[in-house]
Amino acid sequence: MDLPPSKSWSIHTRREIISKYQILDHVGSGAYSDVYRARRLSDNLTVALKEVHDYQSAFREIEALQTLQNCPNVVVLHEHFWGEDEDAVLVLEYLPTDLSDVIREAKKGEWKDQGLRTGEIKRWMVQILCGVDACHRNSIVHRDLKPTNLLISADGVLKLADFGQARILLAPGYFAIGENSQSHEQRSPNDAIVANPPETNPSTDNADDEGQVIQAEPPRKEEVRGLSDELREGDFLDEGDKESNIPDGDVSCLATCTASDMEEDPFKNYAYEAEEDENEGLGPLTSCVGTRWFRAPELLYGSTTYGTEIDLWSLGCIFAELLSLEPLFPGTSDIDQLGRIISVLGNLSEEVWPGCQELPDYKTISFGKVENPIGLESCLPNRSADEILLVKKLLCFHPANRATAMELLQDKYLTEEPLPVPISELRIPSKHSDQDEGSPGEWGDYGAFDSDSDFDDFGPVDVTKTNEGFSIRFS
Repeated sequence: MDLPPSKSWSIHTRREIISKYQILDHVGSGAYSDVYRARRLSDNLTVALKEVHDYQSAFREIEALQTLQNCPNVVVLHEHFWGEDEDAVLVLEYLPTDLSDVIREAKKGEWKDQGLRTGEIKRWMVQILCGVDACHRNSIVHRDLKPTNLLISADGVLKLADFGQARILLAPGYFAIGENSQSHEQRSPNDAIVANPPETNPSTDNADDEGQVIQAEPPRKEEVRGLSDELREGDFLDEGDKESNIPDGDVSCLATCTASDMEEDPFKNYAYEAEEDENEGLGPLTSCVGTRWFRAPELLYGSTTYGTEIDLWSLGCIFAELLSLEPLFPGTSDIDQLGRIISVLGNLSEEVWPGCQELPDYKTISFGKVENPIGLESCLPNRSADEILLVKKLLCFHPANRATAMELLQDKYLTEEPLPVPISELRIPSKHSDQDEGSPGEWGDYGAFDSDSDFDDFGPVDVTKTNEGFSIRFS
């Protein structure tokens, strides 16, 4: 009886890969992946080989990147390798730096005397919005937007990356696919943008593919950001969809309010998943996704029926950091994260967000009344009223009130003087930071908190038993 072939535990021993690529060096690690810089032997093109150690993350990233393959502000997937009992290896375009390096350079590096110019900030914003708009037009929610996942080419083109936590929330009959493959950067911010990914063979370099384009009207605004619970929970999927839509499971970070559920690493990415119950179809989404500093309030309160609006909250945090060069809500725990948000925006209530009491953990965690929230103006000193208003349009408690990426591309802040600079005039950091993607590092000088306790910053704690378990109130 023949023994099964042994598993190749290292990318360096994968014959199908090393026959086409020369691995040069290891450039970074994430929660579920390792990234290598490599040279394609056929044409000497420098690429990134991303070895993904988690099946669901690999499947989701491949699925999302194939859908978005013609968007100029999304990283290019050239091909992928995925054999039985082998980790998936994605061959991506190599991008040497990211937005966190731009922020760091403006704060501490050679640019610190002048920071980021307004025209530069606007151009970075436009590129981010173009990428996010393409995602949402295709009903893709990224779920982990942050500066380190916004990669930048040597010539200044910004591209969304790391789609390992992405989900496609697309109902039958909706194809957010346009007919024009023109680069977003050739458009005015006033122009509507339509992503147009043709269907291609996923195992070949898509730079030369000319697949058939499916033409349809793009989804209306309410369809993009207001998918019903039925669609979000995947009830429309038939048996043929189950292999390509991995369930999240009904998981809440704070549902039990136990210390074991509250992560210690503020930069740790979460994507807890549950096995699919074939009798009940796909379960709801998980609230434990993304990176805490950029996580929307509904996720912190345990929502499992969210949509693309969670990406819009993350955008608000990213834009605020571009404007101030400091992270807006650098929470040390999920409860501390909520506390920081509430100290700026005020308490979450039915008046602010009708229906918020239905959030799974709303009644589990409560905060004392914030009589005088400090407001975003205090967090963004020396910024214009239009800049602050732009951030306010994204950082709303009520998800439905957050401006969409398409709306912001038409915002007067981006269309009035000073206009976004040409990409050729953007300053690019000379080299990528040595900090790994999954590392807390010293981002915004918040890497050395004395304690990561959920309770240290809130003073006295009142614990009350309830029928479901217990409730915590901070005074």
